[in-house]
Amino acid sequence: MKKFDFNNKRFALIQNSDNGQVNTETIFNYKQDDNLVTADYFGGSIKYGKIIAELKDDQLNMLYQCFTTDNQLKAGKALAQIELTENGKIKLSLNWQWLTDGNDKGISEYIEID
Repeated sequence: MKKFDFNNKRFALIQNSDNGQVNTETIFNYKQDDNLVTADYFGGSIKYGKIIAELKDDQLNMLYQCFTTDNQLKAGKALAQIELTENGKIKLSLNWQWLTDGNDKGISEYIEID
């Protein structure tokens, strides 16, 4: 059995750096095929976003891109540390960096929702 299963899981933001784009209204819908993990996301300041990631042990190596409600096209990369909460939900702690907009860096946390 795989340690982490992202297929058909939904995530929402817990906290984000000030220079981050997503907010608590943004919902992430994940899919998984072996070690390939993808997600579509939208809501809040995001019209549409896409994540593609490689799952390796307890980390996701991510690339992401989004189109914002103010018509900006943005892209970035992140390394997500994966852990399970006491109630069995997946929590993601990301160290991320924009590849657009001056390469700003930040941190954010996400939790699996029902």
